[in-house]
Amino acid sequence: MIDLTHDGYLEFKTRKADFRIPYERVNAIEYGQQVSRRYAMAVIVSPVFLLSKSRKHFVTLSYADDDGRPQAMVLQVDKGHVREVLVGLEAKTGRKIEYQDPEARKAGKG
Repeated sequence: MIDLTHDGYLEFKTRKADFRIPYERVNAIEYGQQVSRRYAMAVIVSPVFLLSKSRKHFVTLSYADDDGRPQAMVLQVDKGHVREVLVGLEAKTGRKIEYQDPEARKAGKG
């Protein structure tokens, strides 16, 4: 679950852990229908995922961790929530969305 309701940080919750990223530490936001080549090596992908034919929607956040080191988080977002997540991230971080290609721009802006 992605929670954009906090004023100071993005919260991402999983069954096993919660992550908080302060909005001011976000350096870049990228949207596309594939994991960015820049971050693909950092992502472990299952063979089942590679065989899937449905379109996936990914938001990649680049940010600095508590020690100032660069980090990236790739989030898969449901098609029905892509625009609201992108608009929320742009508003909260003050960063413009980087689109991977014209098709991603079209899908992200609806």
